[in-house]
Amino acid sequence: MNPITKIDIITRPEKLEALKEAMNKINVTGMTVTQVYGCGLSKGHKEFYRGQEYSVNLLPKVKVEIVVCEVPVERVIEAAKITCRTGKMGDGKIFVYPVTNAVRIRTGEEGDIAIIDPQNT
Repeated sequence: MNPITKIDIITRPEKLEALKEAMNKINVTGMTVTQVYGCGLSKGHKEFYRGQEYSVNLLPKVKVEIVVCEVPVERVIEAAKITCRTGKMGDGKIFVYPVTNAVRIRTGEEGDIAIIDPQNT
């Protein structure tokens, strides 16, 4: 059984389409995308509305969750770094986690077979 790894990519919303294309090119077949809000080192910024200053400390981001066992984790990380990098604060973060099991609900298959594309086997 191949090791299963989950990769969370949190980045700018405007990078989503390019990131999806980059993942498709390296044969990542599935992902979950969530609209999220967060702050990191920047702790947000100040804006003015009708003359009043207020803090915007939670900025809109997208969280892309990918689980792989056949595609090398390093390829996913490198593709995400190249695609999402603008060089400015707020480009995001990538988190990598080991996954102990995966279950395909429809068939009950467990382990790496549960996330492998059946058309490629």
